[in-house]
Amino acid sequence: MKTIITFIIVFGILVLVHEFGHFFFAKRSGILVREFAIGMGPKIFAHQGKDGTAYTIRILPIGGYVRMAGMGEDETELAPGMTLSVELNEQEEVVKINTSKKVQLTNSIPMEMLEADLEEELFIKGYVNGDETNEITYKVNHDATIIEQDGTEVRIAPIDVQFQSAKLWQRMLTNFAGPMNNFILAFVLFTLYVFMQGGVTYTNTNQIGDVQADSPAQKADLKANDKILAIDGKEVSTWEDFTKIIQASPEKKLTLDVESDGKTKEVAITPKSQKSGEQEIGMIGITPPKKTSFTDKLAGGIQTTLESSMQIFKALKSLFTGFSLDKLGGPVMMFQMSSEASKAGLNTVIWLMAMLSVNLGIINLLPIPALDGGKIVLNIIEGLRGKPLSQEKEGILTLIGFGFIMVLMVLVTWNDIQRFFF
Repeated sequence: MKTIITFIIVFGILVLVHEFGHFFFAKRSGILVREFAIGMGPKIFAHQGKDGTAYTIRILPIGGYVRMAGMGEDETELAPGMTLSVELNEQEEVVKINTSKKVQLTNSIPMEMLEADLEEELFIKGYVNGDETNEITYKVNHDATIIEQDGTEVRIAPIDVQFQSAKLWQRMLTNFAGPMNNFILAFVLFTLYVFMQGGVTYTNTNQIGDVQADSPAQKADLKANDKILAIDGKEVSTWEDFTKIIQASPEKKLTLDVESDGKTKEVAITPKSQKSGEQEIGMIGITPPKKTSFTDKLAGGIQTTLESSMQIFKALKSLFTGFSLDKLGGPVMMFQMSSEASKAGLNTVIWLMAMLSVNLGIINLLPIPALDGGKIVLNIIEGLRGKPLSQEKEGILTLIGFGFIMVLMVLVTWNDIQRFFF
């Protein structure tokens, strides 16, 4: 249960922070956000905000999504012959359209719809009470709402508040805002992790930060703040210099030149063998020093975010030089990692969430249709051409991109199942 809760919290926060980026900048750009959903699946709670957004909670507590006006699949279909009801204001304008059988409006007028335009001309025509002798056309209010078949009430989407009506730079920023929020979240989490650790590790030194109890280093009388000057006569000046030699020497006796309390001495030590992946490496039980000032901790958050980003870029590069499904991970791997993190403690959970947030931000910026990066590429093409691609062509590209992602997700998930359960 602890693992499941950790997985839901980690995945949920990552997706919601991502979607909130799109939500915030869409609002700032004058784009109508028809729904901001927490969770997936059937709706269990909904509130129609004064800002025109329906805020919903859905039954599956995993992630969420944002529905922006004019994004194609989010538009409610009104087909000729559909039975619905409308609610009017004092000016005889339609302010609410009900297409759901789950909701009953007390002061509504039943209609068999003949024709409607909820984007440009804003009208709805039909037979009142199904009486073919009583055909009427109503003007639809710009801010009218429509109750969808599942009972969710959202604003209609006139053309002036649709995504494509915003300026090009506003649409680009809205598309970029999701990944940007993930990078910001990663920085916040990595900085929090550094503060919880008491500081940022400083490796550009040959000084020992701490010595673990009952370790080869303690038995050899090494202490915090001692400096390792050389190993077997080879000078070392950074943490990387001497850890490479130590890790390459499991169960092999080494001679260290150590500066301790202003004096230099020779210390004999034998690194303990420890398994790391499929290799045996040497460990003597020392850790690097930490920088503990407030500014150092903030700088450590930035540095860790940048280093994590570079690791992911290197991993992506390796996919192109030698593709393997084992280099990818899906929901099953994420669940496995959440399980291990929950056992290790809060610090590890925060570090994992930060790593995944960087990962989500970078992956979403890949120039694949259906991802944010693909949408940004289409924005750039529109800027160069002076006009957008036709909706038909953009739809085809998005469908191809979505299909590619779904196929890859199925393959990765099956591969993860094979790795972790068989």
